[in-house]
Amino acid sequence: MDKVLSVSGLKKYYEVKRSAFSYKKEIVRAVDGVDLSLERGQTLGIVGESGSGKSTLVRCIMLLEKPDVGDIVFSGVNFTKTNDNQLKRLRKDIQIIFQDPYSSLNPRLRIYDAIAEPVLFHNIAHDGDDARQRVTEILGSVGISEDFFQKYPHEMSGGQRQRVAIGRALATNPLLIVADEPVSSLDVSIQAQIINLFMDIKERTKISMLFISHDLNVVRFVSDEIMVMYKGRVVEQGKTDNIFYQPMHPYTQMLIDSIKGGFSSRAGDDNHAPTGCAYYPRCERRTSVCAEIAPELKDYDSGHMVACHAVHG
Repeated sequence: MDKVLSVSGLKKYYEVKRSAFSYKKEIVRAVDGVDLSLERGQTLGIVGESGSGKSTLVRCIMLLEKPDVGDIVFSGVNFTKTNDNQLKRLRKDIQIIFQDPYSSLNPRLRIYDAIAEPVLFHNIAHDGDDARQRVTEILGSVGISEDFFQKYPHEMSGGQRQRVAIGRALATNPLLIVADEPVSSLDVSIQAQIINLFMDIKERTKISMLFISHDLNVVRFVSDEIMVMYKGRVVEQGKTDNIFYQPMHPYTQMLIDSIKGGFSSRAGDDNHAPTGCAYYPRCERRTSVCAEIAPELKDYDSGHMVACHAVHG
């Protein structure tokens, strides 16, 4: 299979004040040495609680934020070592779908124009008639009929707006779509419809996807593999069934328990990560070595990667 995206050693740190009344600053390791690889047509789900670093990771991959360290190779081109002209040519091949469909769509553009704009800008359509045919095909593929072409975003429901946002991402025939919490702002019944739409896109196209969510139950339906992040680090990664039915890291197990209604709060202060394992303050399986040495992400079983001293013995 063709490799679409390769990320190695990615880091993004921020300096923040400890409080509004203090001049002292501390380093927040939003992304702390992340590696990932994505094949053509593959969907990688990235999960974790708020503050785990998953959204910062994808913003760095999109170069919406500049990473401090690391390489991002997309379609054979290293984003961190390329010029602006090369980046502009590649922009149409990588598209993002944001959490809030209303803020991601121009409120002054009718739905037809919102889709036609990237089609015409990237010369995907040759003229007006060609553009209309293309827009009709795109919106039809995401369940939006011609009756909505002249509507503005505020005249549509949240689910309909998200369908338009997905259609806009598809408009340029991208190689990669980054979906950043695309269903978290929608009602549960609408979430199911949008997830089914993503599954349909996955089945009928060769588009690769990064699907970001705090909800492991959402990610499992659309992902080939799942990567679990905690405090900027990858703590577990593997095939979807392995992660969901055989979770090895205590944090992944906690996420699974929360889905099944068996969540119980772990003891310990989670505000300050120790020098060792970031999950140490909350972990029930912690030992003295966990406080001193950060565990490496290592192969547990045939590509099922886990960063945990307790798992690897």
